[in-house]
Amino acid sequence: MAVSLQARLSVLIVKWRVKRRLKGVRDYRVARQILRPDPYKVPPTVQISPAHLGGVPGERLEGPTPCDTVLLYLHGGGYFGCSAETHRPITAYYAIHGFCVFAPDYRLAPEHRFPAAVDDAVAFYRALLGAGCPSQCIVVAGESAGGGLALSLMLALRSAGDPLPAAAALFSPWTDLAATGDSIRTNSDRCAMFNGLDVAASAHYYLGDTDPRNPLASPLYADLVGLPPLLIHVGADEVLRDDSTRLAERARATGVSVELKIWPVVPHAWQLAPHLIPEARQSLRESADFFRAHVAPAESNREVVARA
Repeated sequence: MAVSLQARLSVLIVKWRVKRRLKGVRDYRVARQILRPDPYKVPPTVQISPAHLGGVPGERLEGPTPCDTVLLYLHGGGYFGCSAETHRPITAYYAIHGFCVFAPDYRLAPEHRFPAAVDDAVAFYRALLGAGCPSQCIVVAGESAGGGLALSLMLALRSAGDPLPAAAALFSPWTDLAATGDSIRTNSDRCAMFNGLDVAASAHYYLGDTDPRNPLASPLYADLVGLPPLLIHVGADEVLRDDSTRLAERARATGVSVELKIWPVVPHAWQLAPHLIPEARQSLRESADFFRAHVAPAESNREVVARA
């Protein structure tokens, strides 16, 4: 796979602007500021409006064309940082490409520890169902902690007997808060964003006294049977690489359809820069195609989605 110059430059920039400042930080307030991305100018063709569903605030983004598929996007940030607004580079991309995007501002740790984020994601999803959106017209995506939260959402829905979304795309999902993957150690120097030793420590903001192997906090340890088709993209050099590779292996073992792609060089959460990095556009484009392959849109769904 060819690697763009922009991807290589982004690794150097992220290492300088994020990794060196984040190393050893144990104050979540400092880490929040370091992880906050640069402001992003949303294209004028994207309309953003407040969305308050299930008691959870958030955003709704729509592009210039009618849509018949709802995308629930769960932002990353270690469960303690970032927001729907910080992740507009991703959500705006999907809106431009024909999705009706909902991005909840779920409660953040350590003010609101596990399972607050899961509870909010479930409430938001159920509100979409309650607004008349059929589950077969809903897809879910998220990166980093948001990817792990997407899995936790589906596990909670499955346990409660709620209908699951049609498919999910997970970008470098954080699935093992116990940080037991080999890549935590072997990729610590190569990873553009994180030092391996900091991963388990940062999980404490969210977990508190919760066992890091709790399946609803760390979906790697969950029974994954019955989940919808999964698309997983991860960077080869990430400390979280094995959170994806082991998840794919375990999901496939239970009969879940999984498409796993390991990208060379790219930094963690490279999808946040589709306006700068060709690989970010490609990853998001592939996920959009994946969603369309697993959702059977119909003209009759457009009115339902518009009312949500």
